[in-house]
Amino acid sequence: MKINVNATEYTVDVDGNPSLLEVLREQLQLTGTKYGCGEAACGACKVLVNGSPTPACITPVTSVQGKRIRTIEGLEADGRLHRVQEVFLEEDVFQCGYCASGMIMTAVALVEGKKPLGEQELIDGMNGNICRCCTYPAILNALKKLTQNDTKA
Repeated sequence: MKINVNATEYTVDVDGNPSLLEVLREQLQLTGTKYGCGEAACGACKVLVNGSPTPACITPVTSVQGKRIRTIEGLEADGRLHRVQEVFLEEDVFQCGYCASGMIMTAVALVEGKKPLGEQELIDGMNGNICRCCTYPAILNALKKLTQNDTKA
């Protein structure tokens, strides 16, 4: 079957209907999306499907045919990081970084949506993304910078 990932069309093997995460990592070698819990509870595997944060670990690849999939590798443009990535780095958001990909993809969906967002909307929007290092205050500060003070996002 064919899937569109980061604006490129790929032909993938769907024998046994693997998860989107399996296809991304094993067939397309896009390893930025991480396996966390395997149950869509931690957010480490989130990618954007038609602009919505989606847990790739439980999403059958056959369900994304004809949809636009965007992974962490697809955020860079013209050799520059996405504004979310830049601000997360500026704000020193991550410690171990394992949740980074899923956090960033969810944040991208938030900042590419309506603005400005209140603190509770940011918290609600990031619900389902777990940071085991508990850097939530830094993540929230970065999101506030992106959605309330920064018009470049």
